[in-house]
Amino acid sequence: MSEKDQLTIWGRGNSANVMKVLWAAEEMGLPFKRHDVGGTFGYDHVPEFARLNPNFKVPAIQEGGNIFWESNVIVRYLSEKYGRGTLWPKDNLQRWEAEKWMDWQQTTISRPLSAILYETVRKPPAERNPDVTEAARQECLTAWKVLEAQLQDHAYILGDQLTMADIPTGVWIHRWFAYQIERPEFPNIAAWYGRLQQRPEYQKHAMVPLT
Repeated sequence: MSEKDQLTIWGRGNSANVMKVLWAAEEMGLPFKRHDVGGTFGYDHVPEFARLNPNFKVPAIQEGGNIFWESNVIVRYLSEKYGRGTLWPKDNLQRWEAEKWMDWQQTTISRPLSAILYETVRKPPAERNPDVTEAARQECLTAWKVLEAQLQDHAYILGDQLTMADIPTGVWIHRWFAYQIERPEFPNIAAWYGRLQQRPEYQKHAMVPLT
């Protein structure tokens, strides 16, 4: 990859969606530049950012003349291009299984996990609504039963090897264990989380303080 075509990532490192991209890139050993954008860093709502993402959200990436946004799409793009046989499964059916679990993160667990974040971390204590937190927690518990069953005979979501299927939910599972809430035991999920924690790339990009 020439310097001209080097991967550039826009997004603050403490954003869950940006973490997905950073972690995936590190797993594949990709060199990249990153610019702090979003949250307290700003810039994501200035007109100039629209050329990178017309939705004014992070992350966005540029590689040569290619620009992509939507975190899971970026992970797919990088995995297909640089991670064939590792993050990108060799078997086509396995690849669709990975796609399924990546979409599951966005459609099933993203909303309730984000709700817990806002209610227990981002809102001032006087403004927090415990009923909202509990409803979101219950929704998460229903979803975790599905993942717990999937991990019954697997070290990672698809099998014995980390793939792109693990990236989106793997970022959020760290937050789940960091939230100050009641958590019943899901031993398979806890074991999977333990394996993720042993990966230097995960430690660097997913195990960051909640903000």
